[in-house]
Amino acid sequence: MPGGLTEIEEARRIVLAEVEGPPDFEGVALADALGRTLAADATSAEDVPGFDNSAMDGYAVRAADVATASAESPVDLPLVGESRAGAPAARELGAGGAIRISTGAMVPAGADAVVRQEDTEDAGEGVRIAVAPSPGANIRRAGEDIRSGDTVIRAGTTLGPAELGVLASIDLPRVSCARRPRVVVLCTGDELRGPGEPLPPGGVRNSNAFTVPALARLAGAAVAAVERVPDDPEVTRRTLERALGADAVVICGGVSVGPHDHVRPALAELGVTERFWGVALRPGKPTWFGCRGATLVYGLPGNPVSAVVTFLLFVRPALLAVTGSTPDRERATAILTEPYPKRPGRAHLVRSTLRLVPEGWEATPTGEQGSHILTSMLGADCLAIMPSERGDLAAGERVEIELLPRLWLAQ
Repeated sequence: MPGGLTEIEEARRIVLAEVEGPPDFEGVALADALGRTLAADATSAEDVPGFDNSAMDGYAVRAADVATASAESPVDLPLVGESRAGAPAARELGAGGAIRISTGAMVPAGADAVVRQEDTEDAGEGVRIAVAPSPGANIRRAGEDIRSGDTVIRAGTTLGPAELGVLASIDLPRVSCARRPRVVVLCTGDELRGPGEPLPPGGVRNSNAFTVPALARLAGAAVAAVERVPDDPEVTRRTLERALGADAVVICGGVSVGPHDHVRPALAELGVTERFWGVALRPGKPTWFGCRGATLVYGLPGNPVSAVVTFLLFVRPALLAVTGSTPDRERATAILTEPYPKRPGRAHLVRSTLRLVPEGWEATPTGEQGSHILTSMLGADCLAIMPSERGDLAAGERVEIELLPRLWLAQ
């Protein structure tokens, strides 16, 4: 790895500098927009709620008519109508009357308060009211949530359940979303076999074919293809040539200098410019990055944990940036619950669980941290970052952590 190792933040800066221009966008039905990135500000053309409505089941009244009401001295009012959700009262409320009203129903003209059902009794043709509501009591005003003309969600926002509900409330059946970047995942190696395939001597299950595409989808990408590539120079070149039509190509394994590592020579033949090779990182040192035009090309290590960690550090931020979403990493700090032995020279990213204590978050490593121990990702909440310049870290030290992606955005 000529020229030494690239520090994590510098490598990330190099990657993000290659993301070109504003995102392309497309119209998406609201029902299909979970996890998509909004491409334009969403502005409401109407008030939400659209009319004064009742917060309770009860009776719409004029507050002045029941100003003296109490449990000891209730006031009886005749019922003159009903306002139900979707079926407003047919008449205005005049002095000395009451209109039965349901939660969410339109407050009749003339009424300025709602008395809860629990504060009343049936009085035959009328209602007996045992409280004196103040004007506005139990009424949700028009525009209390959103005013017409308000921008409610900004471009670049990832749409989750709450965002979809708000967009529905302002009558947007379709929204403008950033186009999903197309990602091709290539897993190299003669030894690889998928689940259910016979495993020959020396064979290895191809876990990267499942973890890496899943990470791409969590980052908002569309996975166009997942292919296994044998250790053959011509097949490697042909496969890469096809893959370079995507927005991003993620290659797992084959980027080292062994006699059966054919990826880097093939990329050079195909005009892909190398930007860095080798990161001051454990796991993930032999990470490669380059580009051809707008296509971003990543050579990730083949070890399964290394592939996950380097994807999170370098591929995910770029995919988010391509969609116009913020590529900022979700960072916090946590207190180490146990010592961590380390030599200076490379940053270590330690898979850890989090526990909230009065002093803040505590981070506990998930167990053995070898780059081949994929079970170290099970139950992990974050990557605890042990800085490259540091040696051994003691229990009780506070370190930076990077939170792992939330699963509910998966598509």
